[in-house]
Amino acid sequence: MSSIEDYRRKVSPEGASPAGVIAVAPMMDWTDRHCRFFHRQLTRSALLYTEMVVVDAVIHGPRDRLLGFDASEHPVALQLGGSDPAKLAEAARIGAEFGYDEINLNVGCPSSRVKSGSFGACLMREPALVAACVSAMKAAAPVPVTVKCRIGVDEQDPEPALDSLADLVFAEGADALWVHARKAWLEGLSPAENRDIPPLDHGRVHRLKQRLPERFVGINGGIRTLDEAAVQLGHVDGVMIGRAAYQTPGMLACVDALTGAGGGAALDVDALFSAMAAYAERHLARGGRLNHVARHMVGLFQGQAGARRYRQILSTEANRPGAGPEVLFQALAAVEQPSALVA
Repeated sequence: MSSIEDYRRKVSPEGASPAGVIAVAPMMDWTDRHCRFFHRQLTRSALLYTEMVVVDAVIHGPRDRLLGFDASEHPVALQLGGSDPAKLAEAARIGAEFGYDEINLNVGCPSSRVKSGSFGACLMREPALVAACVSAMKAAAPVPVTVKCRIGVDEQDPEPALDSLADLVFAEGADALWVHARKAWLEGLSPAENRDIPPLDHGRVHRLKQRLPERFVGINGGIRTLDEAAVQLGHVDGVMIGRAAYQTPGMLACVDALTGAGGGAALDVDALFSAMAAYAERHLARGGRLNHVARHMVGLFQGQAGARRYRQILSTEANRPGAGPEVLFQALAAVEQPSALVA
C-alpha cells in the first residue's frame, strides 16, 4: 500500500505538488469521456472518474467504446462495479493497460440494478469479500487500487461498519478510501432519494481519518463549494465533489489554486471554447452528435448575465440534426462577460 504522499503523487499531474486531492465523483450518465475532457480544460489537477463500468462489460464488451479516453484526461480513474475477485482482477488489469491512473471499486452505489448484481452499496455488509476483491485487484494492476463506499447501509451502525471495511481493505493494500458520508438505504429509498434523504455525517468520516492518520481518507457528499472543500481538507486527505462540479463546472476553474497545483489567472474562455470545438469536430467525424459534448457544458456560466440564453442555445441548437461546433460559439456570444470565469 502506498503512503498518502505516494498516492497523491500518482494521481496528480506531472510536476504538481498538491496540498490535497480534489476529485470529480463518478456519476452514471454524466461523467463520460466528453464530460471528462471538458472538465480537464478547466482544471489540470482534479482527479477525474469514469462512470461505473460493470466488470463483465469490461471483460466481454466493446472495450474501446467503454474504456477509451482522451490522453488529456489524465489523471483519470476507472471505477468498476463487481464482487467477483477474479473478474475484478481481470478488469483492473485491462483498465491499467488502457492507461488509467487508478482503479476504483464501487461499494457505494444504491441502485436496484447494482443491488441485484451483488455489488455496490450492498457490499458494505460483506467487508471481507470487499477486501478479497481489493487483494486480487492489487495483484493484477500496477496502479493505485481504491475503494469508494458509504458509511453504512440500512440498519448498520456506521461506527463499526465503516471501521471494519476500512481496516480490512487497507490491510489488503488499498491505496485510498473515498467515503460518501451518508448511509445507503437499500430498502425504502430510490437511488435518487439516496443522494439526498439520508443525513450527511461528515463527522463520521473525520473520525475515521483521526483513527487512521497514515491512510488516505477522502470525503464525498453534500460538498457544494470549494470553500467547503477547503474546510474539509483540514480534516481529510481529499475531497470528492459530485453534482456541484457537474451542474456548476465553472467552480473547477479554481481547483488548481486550492490544491497548490497552480491557477489564479483568468481562464482563457476563448481558448476553452476553441478546444471544445476542436474536440467536438473530432467526435462528429467519428459519427457522434454535438449534443454528446455540448450537454456537459450547459452549466458553465451559472448565475452570469446571458447564462439563460446560453443554456437555451446549447440545449436546443446542439440537438438539431447536423449541428456543428459553431453552435458552441453561438452560445458563448450570448454571455455578456464570459471572462468573469476565473481560475
